[in-house]
Amino acid sequence: MAAQPTHTALMLLQPVLYLFVLGGGLAALIPDSSLGTGYQAYLFPGMLMMTVQAPAIIVGVRLITDRQSGYLRELLMAPVARPTLLFGSCAGGTLVSTVQGTVLLALAGAVGLPYDPLLLALLLAGMIMASFTVTALSLLLAVSIDRPEAFHMLLGLVMMPLLFLSGGFFPLHNLPGWAHALAAVNPLAYGVDLLRRCIALRVPHQAATTAGIQWSGWQPPLLLEGAILLAGGAMALLWAAHRFGRPE
Repeated sequence: MAAQPTHTALMLLQPVLYLFVLGGGLAALIPDSSLGTGYQAYLFPGMLMMTVQAPAIIVGVRLITDRQSGYLRELLMAPVARPTLLFGSCAGGTLVSTVQGTVLLALAGAVGLPYDPLLLALLLAGMIMASFTVTALSLLLAVSIDRPEAFHMLLGLVMMPLLFLSGGFFPLHNLPGWAHALAAVNPLAYGVDLLRRCIALRVPHQAATTAGIQWSGWQPPLLLEGAILLAGGAMALLWAAHRFGRPE
């Protein structure tokens, strides 16, 4: 437990460096007129997404290591339904991810965003939905993959492409045409777009002028994006619970 604060600080270090080092460096090169806002403010939703996805993924890693060590088998001897343990893991992972994202959210003023209570509440709600979905997807992968090495290899192959296809670093319309279809099924892209559009609701002068997720040139409404994000997480969790509920 003593190493937990250090571990949390290290996970927060990467998005903070991206936000203030990469964002600060590129802010001088990218004119505000091309984005509708400063680059650091544009980058902020993507860094919130990066912050919440790291602890969410660790939930899946922990499930696999607990299975390998035999600890999971001991837990399954408890008089509770097997899916209940998975739901508890998802709830815990969602909470930890959201709390960690809230730490970065406290730096909103450093990128020019106001500490508006409603804005912070909207961003917090968006982070909860994104945390839940990523945690559920991580658990679905964990119950489908037996070996930790395979899980880590798969994450290494897909996580950075998912981040780059999320619109967190640059507008999605700058991607080649074939990448638009991938972005449209990327849960991280819906999370980033949801957070960015929450900012646009409360701080219009900091709103990005570039569109996020589009379906054949049509941008889905904010509430529909949130519903898709929650539905994707719910389906992933239910499917993971179905697989996990089968005796080994």
